[in-house]
Amino acid sequence: MNKLTEYIKGSVEEMKKVTWPTKKETYNYTLLVIGISLAVAAFLGALDYIFNLGLELIIK
Repeated sequence: MNKLTEYIKGSVEEMKKVTWPTKKETYNYTLLVIGISLAVAAFLGALDYIFNLGLELIIK
């Protein structure tokens, strides 16, 4: 039981050292992740379309 208590105390002390992002930083990072995700999805969708057209030409 003593090890568990020490672990919890250590965890609480470490959490006090954490610097959390501000609301503005969180908002900006969220927009960045959404933007990059949409760009990657569009890129992969375009590649899929191009490869599909090429495969159709080969099959016909």
